[in-house]
Amino acid sequence: MATAPTSDKEARKANKRGAARLAAVQALYQMDLAGTGVNEILAEFESHWIGREVEGEQYLPAEAAFFRDIVSGVVREQVRLDPLIDDALARSWPLKRIEAVLRAALRAGAYELDHRRDVPARVVVSEYADVAAAFVERDETGMVNAVLDQLARTMRAAEFTA
Repeated sequence: MATAPTSDKEARKANKRGAARLAAVQALYQMDLAGTGVNEILAEFESHWIGREVEGEQYLPAEAAFFRDIVSGVVREQVRLDPLIDDALARSWPLKRIEAVLRAALRAGAYELDHRRDVPARVVVSEYADVAAAFVERDETGMVNAVLDQLARTMRAAEFTA
C-alpha cells in the first residue's frame, strides 16, 4: 500500500507530480482533439499553462520533466499501449469510443505503469482516477480506475502478490 509522504519535500514533489499528471492529460486531450504536435503542445503548456493563471484558474506548478516524460512517452508508445488498453476495456467499449479526456487519462496511466517503475502501481491508478474525476462523472472515473488496475496487475504483478 502507498504511504503518505514523510516530509514536506516529499509532499511538494507528490503535489508537483499530481499537477504534472493533470497537465499531461489536458495536453494529450488537446493533441487528440486539435491534432497539435508534441513539441508544440509541450512548449504551449510549459510557457502558458503550468504554474500560471489562465482564464481565472490557477494552475499548480508541475514537475516539468515528469510532464514532458508522460506526454512524449504516450506519443512514442501509443501504438503499443492502445491495444493493451483496448484489451482491458469491456469488449463493447473499444478505446476509440471512449471520450477523448478518458482516452488521455488511460494512455497516460498505461504509459506510467509501463515506464515509470519508480512510482508504485497503486499510486498511478489512484492518481489517474483522481485526474479523471476532475473532468467526468463518478461512473467514468470508476472505469478509469478499473482499467488501470487491470493493467497494473498485468504489467506489475509482483506489486500485487506481496
